[in-house]
Amino acid sequence: MTGKNRRLTDALPAVLVPLVACSVALGGLTTWVGTGNAGSPARIAVVPGRVYLPYGDGRETAAFFDIANSGGSEDRLTGATSPSAPGGVTLTRHRGTETGGAYRDAVASTTVPAGSGLSMSPHGVSLTLRPRAELRPGDIVPFTLRFERRGPVRTVAVVVRPGSSSS
Repeated sequence: MTGKNRRLTDALPAVLVPLVACSVALGGLTTWVGTGNAGSPARIAVVPGRVYLPYGDGRETAAFFDIANSGGSEDRLTGATSPSAPGGVTLTRHRGTETGGAYRDAVASTTVPAGSGLSMSPHGVSLTLRPRAELRPGDIVPFTLRFERRGPVRTVAVVVRPGSSSS
């Protein structure tokens, strides 16, 4: 082997290693951007919500919030707490049956889309709770909503009669 060829063979690993590392990094960044994980972080805002006055002899009720996400990444609502509900607050999704009945399932989390938001309703996602004391219209109930990326957000909800959309 001549001296010139030997120098070329010795220099080849020094050139290939950074080239391969850059290609792997570029591939990873392309995948990250392609799956929607690039951009600004989630920016969560929660407006005061509403809690339905329990109906009849029942004590269990539901709370609803409008959650805005003005950021460039989605977030997930993972749960909530309230000192007014010592038994806990459950994140639920209301569903219908083929025969027209309705039921609700507990869910671990729900998405708050980037550049959009989540509007809780009696026909979708809500928070189910059993208040410690009897509620009256106009009472204020404190909540802490927990988000996967944003963390906890403290807010309140006003007690309203079922069917009322005012908050």
